[in-house]
Amino acid sequence: MKTAYVLALNFFALATQLPAQTQWPSLNGDESGRRYSTLKQINVQNAGKLAPAWKFKPAAGATVVKGTPIVVDGVLYFTVPDHVWAVNAATGKEIWHFNRPSRGDRIANRGVAYYKGKLYFGTPDAHLVCLRADNGRKLWETPMADVHFGYYMSNPPMVVKDKLIVGISGDAGDVTGFLKAVDPESGKVLWTWTSVPKWGEPGSETWPSQEALLHGGGTTWVQGSYDPELNLIYWGTGNPHPVLNGRDRVGSNLYTCSIVALNADTGKLVWYFQPSPHDTTDRDATESVVLIDGVFRGQPRKMLAQASRNGYFFLLDRKTGEHLLTTSFGPQNWSLGLNKRGEPIPDPKRDPSPAGTLLQGSGTNWWVPSFSPATGMFYVNANIGVWSLTYLTNGAVQGGLDDHQGGRESALSPGDPALLALDYQTGEVRWRVGYGNPAGILTTAGGLLFTSNSNYLVAMDQTNGKTVWKTNVGGPASNAPITYEVGGKQYVVMSVRDTLYSFVLPE
Repeated sequence: MKTAYVLALNFFALATQLPAQTQWPSLNGDESGRRYSTLKQINVQNAGKLAPAWKFKPAAGATVVKGTPIVVDGVLYFTVPDHVWAVNAATGKEIWHFNRPSRGDRIANRGVAYYKGKLYFGTPDAHLVCLRADNGRKLWETPMADVHFGYYMSNPPMVVKDKLIVGISGDAGDVTGFLKAVDPESGKVLWTWTSVPKWGEPGSETWPSQEALLHGGGTTWVQGSYDPELNLIYWGTGNPHPVLNGRDRVGSNLYTCSIVALNADTGKLVWYFQPSPHDTTDRDATESVVLIDGVFRGQPRKMLAQASRNGYFFLLDRKTGEHLLTTSFGPQNWSLGLNKRGEPIPDPKRDPSPAGTLLQGSGTNWWVPSFSPATGMFYVNANIGVWSLTYLTNGAVQGGLDDHQGGRESALSPGDPALLALDYQTGEVRWRVGYGNPAGILTTAGGLLFTSNSNYLVAMDQTNGKTVWKTNVGGPASNAPITYEVGGKQYVVMSVRDTLYSFVLPE
């Protein structure tokens, strides 16, 4: 144990001495998904002095800003459905605005990707659009899926070497999730991987019939991660269809509710792990997959971690997919334990029923977590101990629409929202703070954790959860915080409803 402790200390000491990350060039800051910044001008000692720098409220397209901004070369880019803005990252002054009207689901647009002077974003009608970053002029657009089937794009693509990796959103009808690799210069699709295999392909044996496969699922809602050394893309997939009625799809239903590793050049599946086999209560695995390089049980490992919507924390070897650790971070009654792969075993007695089934669960959602190499802790906002009744309706029509759910859920208690600090080596909750609303998380080399609590934006000490700064902005944050440096100043930015707020240390 002493050797492991020394190895861990050495790793974390090196990690906190990385070069300063002055930009925030992608959704999670880099391809690891850690949402950790090496900036430390703002730190535990001086964060209490943070003051407003600027705020920006769009004149057009005003709606809730759920997209996480990116910052490249002193320009901040952000989105809402159908709109993209470029803003001076030091002053908050608008540089340009792009608008492309569309139809489709406008639940959110979570940002843009940047590659060699170009921006890329998805639309409610499932098109991928390419803009010039300097002036917002459209260069091309290409459809990724058919909006008539309920597909849309809420997340930006992920840049992997010379490719854009595009996920898809949609939870209606019989849509099937996929990932596409796209040429960033032309929009040409280079390869496609689908979450649900065709009949006769590997994985199809986990479905009872070809008909069951045709109902689809496995949507790739949330952006994944990438390991350039292994050349592997890691992504989480969503639930199978019908969502709550699993009687006609007996089996584990691969590759829904799974974490998959794909070869970045070919899109071929290298390994998979299934956090929620045969899901019948919307326990999808689309939550962020976070890459950790560190020590596990005395040995250096390349790992992948996920805090899942099903209430479990998973730690895997990201080269092989080998299960290292599975622990629960909240009460639930849907699982009977773990199988030999470390995957939960669903209890069939907790499936939805015509009379109603009492279900307890805990978990997180699209609120992005963060991993700090300075502390070795994985930070996640979660909802703990939710009680509900789930009913089987056998695909009945509800509200005049075809019910792809196959059932319905009636909430009995809202649960207990909390911010958790998990030790990645044990899964143990090192500290917990009750929170009024879930939001994304950012950690920094300054020892800080930034997030939102009810009407406040807050900064906390990573080591113990103590609040060192907060400001009342009249509502909860609607996206995840970012930080960057321009002109020698470190800025922190979050959005609340339709407005971006920026903070700095006073001169």
